[in-house]
Amino acid sequence: MSKISLIIQREYLTRVKKKSFIVMTILGPILMAALFIVPVYLSQMGGDTKTIQVVDETGLFIERFEDTEQLTFKPQLTDIETAKQHFPRSGDDALLYIPATELSVPTSAFLYFDKQPTMVMKSHISSTMRREVESLKLAASGLDPDIVKSIKSSVNLMTIKLHEGGKEEKKFSEVATIVGFASAFMIYIFIFMFGSQVLRGVIEEKTSRIVEVIVSSVKPFQLMMGKIIGVGMVGLTQFLLWIVLTLLIVVGFQTAFPSKFKAPQTDKMLVTDSRIASPVQITEDTMQMDDSMMAQVAEGVRSINFGTIIFSFLFFFIGGYLLYAALFAAIGGAVDSETDSQQFMFPITIPLIIAIVMAQYVINEPNGAIAFWFSIIPLTSPVIMMIRIPFGVPFFDLALSATLLVLGFLGATWMAAKIYRTGILMYGKKVDYAELWKWLRYKG
Repeated sequence: MSKISLIIQREYLTRVKKKSFIVMTILGPILMAALFIVPVYLSQMGGDTKTIQVVDETGLFIERFEDTEQLTFKPQLTDIETAKQHFPRSGDDALLYIPATELSVPTSAFLYFDKQPTMVMKSHISSTMRREVESLKLAASGLDPDIVKSIKSSVNLMTIKLHEGGKEEKKFSEVATIVGFASAFMIYIFIFMFGSQVLRGVIEEKTSRIVEVIVSSVKPFQLMMGKIIGVGMVGLTQFLLWIVLTLLIVVGFQTAFPSKFKAPQTDKMLVTDSRIASPVQITEDTMQMDDSMMAQVAEGVRSINFGTIIFSFLFFFIGGYLLYAALFAAIGGAVDSETDSQQFMFPITIPLIIAIVMAQYVINEPNGAIAFWFSIIPLTSPVIMMIRIPFGVPFFDLALSATLLVLGFLGATWMAAKIYRTGILMYGKKVDYAELWKWLRYKG
């Protein structure tokens, strides 16, 4: 077994046996699964049913407020002052007051409460009154509600890429945006997370003087490469475990509590208005709209070439990690503590930060000049190219970016090896950029 393989094995086994690795491997999937499960679970809880007293001086809205699973309306046949006096002792949640106005159609109301009303309550009341006001105005103007309803239309704009030869391919920008940004953000996080581990590992060995014993048996370049690859394999292992364990938790929760993931009863949430459209019509329209949207989302997901996405993610993750890990290893070899490393960290990390900041511009125009140049520069290509790929990238751009990333990694490794070779054996010496330049010019 080569010396690099032995170092990789040592780095890998040492790190995967650490308590911090085991804890993060367990906590990571739990936290990621919670991001999916908790919002769904909370949305299904619904809370207690809220009771709302209604004083409607106009008499136009009182019959429009229909009880739902979350809200109950209690008409009050009294004036508002009497209702306000009795409300604190009633135990109800809110008092809705719709005053009579000189205008034919009132457009304002007052909601008195003891505890802060929920957003569902406010939204339900507002939408009910809005629909009734619209209905009254339509009736006053003499317009046919069916004609007005038929005018309200949604436009479904399909984006289709036209290839040479007339071949057409549907593109779904929203799905591509989510996939591209999620992939790029994961690469951004993992490069920082595992690149910093290489930095700390080199500093710890240098500080404990273990490295003097190790370099008596292996070359500094072999030590650096073994450490970089070993930590990278730890990162891939942890990433794959996070995906598998997160899926197991989510699927297990869905299987154990299927009722928590049921589709919401939209027909119960709708405000019926017989003058604009019947409840059945509204429900059917909404269901057709939901089905259409879900069908488009499903088609958008199916249109993603996951083979290309996964292969590209692994390539740019590994390439980006190796590039930055070599630079982090060089910094670790040059300094004696993490505090001293800050002056060298900024120039290295700023390209990654710029890349994630530029993500929104790239999403807006994935084939523009900014997207092209940032996706071929090795220091930013791992993030920017992953954003572009789901939108469709010309083969020339992809090949050029991959080639430059490999060349960038080789160049960074050569430069880092020269700094690393000199720096790991120097302890107590304050290093600046001029000193690093000298180390790069050493021969041998």
